[in-house]
Amino acid sequence: MAISVQNYIKLANFYNEMARVLSAICVEKGGIALENYVGRFFAADVLEYIVEYGKRLKSSGVQIDQNVVDAMDLFEKQFENVKDLVTPNQKPIYEMTIEEFEKIMNI
Repeated sequence: MAISVQNYIKLANFYNEMARVLSAICVEKGGIALENYVGRFFAADVLEYIVEYGKRLKSSGVQIDQNVVDAMDLFEKQFENVKDLVTPNQKPIYEMTIEEFEKIMNI
């Protein structure tokens, strides 16, 4: 996916719609708090992706409308609240030391 403002807006719209669906699921499951719903981890991963995409878009030098910049800032603030829920990143094998590789492979 080429980095563009239009793609960022699509991602932001996806996240907002997903957040509405997650809230509806929590209500349907008896009013559980979103903090207790297992889908919160996926939502945090999606938000992390959107925030990183926004940072790359900003650094690309592309002209960005102020409304989109405001949305980027809002997503960054939201991400600060859930960044401990994201799936940990793992180094690619080619960047690992022998010790790290052996630990991952349980050798």
